[in-house]
Amino acid sequence: MTRPAPGGSRTGAPLDIDPELAGARSLRSGALAVTLLVALIALALISAGSGQLHVPPLEVFGSIMHRLGLDIGPMPGHANGESALWNIRFPRVAMALVIGAALAAAGLLMQAIFGNPLAEPGVVGVSGGAALGASATIVFGWAFLGEWTVAVTAFVGGLAATLIVYAMSRANGRTEVITLVLTGIAVNAVTGAGLAFLTFLGDTAAREQIVFWQLGSLNGSRWQQFGIVLPLVLVGLVVAFVVAKQLDLLSLGEKSARHLGVNVEGLRILVILVVALLVGASVAFAGIIAFVGLVIPHLMRMIIGPAHLPLLVVSTLGGAVLLLGADLVARTAVPLADLPIGMLTSLVGGPFFFWLLRRTRRSSGGWG
Repeated sequence: MTRPAPGGSRTGAPLDIDPELAGARSLRSGALAVTLLVALIALALISAGSGQLHVPPLEVFGSIMHRLGLDIGPMPGHANGESALWNIRFPRVAMALVIGAALAAAGLLMQAIFGNPLAEPGVVGVSGGAALGASATIVFGWAFLGEWTVAVTAFVGGLAATLIVYAMSRANGRTEVITLVLTGIAVNAVTGAGLAFLTFLGDTAAREQIVFWQLGSLNGSRWQQFGIVLPLVLVGLVVAFVVAKQLDLLSLGEKSARHLGVNVEGLRILVILVVALLVGASVAFAGIIAFVGLVIPHLMRMIIGPAHLPLLVVSTLGGAVLLLGADLVARTAVPLADLPIGMLTSLVGGPFFFWLLRRTRRSSGGWG
């Protein structure tokens, strides 16, 4: 018989300790991870070959194998196929994979420390701060770091907003979740006002850049950018995997977690900083991409349950699949146009969030 742990799980079903049920969930998690990995590889091959210059998936695969020194598969038949793949397509695919995984992991971490499946990275002001930093750079024409100036100021702005939210919500050595949420709302309101003011100050070209950056895009991704984002995301993911077991204990409730030896306040600080790192690194080069961190973790939790270690694995894979698919649609839906990827993820995430809101309200018997 299944016995829920004391207090249950705040972000999903109770943490089960029945060996048979745990084994079934482990099998389901493994099957889902393999399915997502296969889908990811197939989608990456299709995405890399799609565009104005079509390259069949087998030729994409052959190009990768030949770069690895293996004489497997056909090479691209078009004269410019190899150059298009390695200079344009593959950097964009790689950025979509890494950023999708980072945003999904950040969303999972936010839901874990807030104990609420409706939480997402924007709660702590990362996206708003990043948008403010990038917009200020665009409007005032800052170029002290050359072409990297917008990315760096966006990252710094996101991290600064997160630290301000945390500092203002901390009192007597502790941080209450509800205070953190309300402080995040206030800081987001301030950054929104600052963004509106900068949009007002900017000329037509600056306004167009600001709007496009806010909608998110992977257009123009390069290997140099990938080389910067990848280490930051890897550090964040490694820390997330390390604290996954502690997040399981935290889901039992703060008091129970403390009795089991978890430094709740230290864990919360660490997770918030990791979220800022993951989201800041992502939006610095891709702009604001909404709802990936909300949709994927909750969907994965519905399938495999609340245990955070397997949930983190499938969420990172699911986030990569979602963003890669959205980027493929963004590049191919309208001929000779590149749609904002944030618009597409919002089209998926908006209805999902509404459904999730209604579902949560029904299950909890109201918000009062």
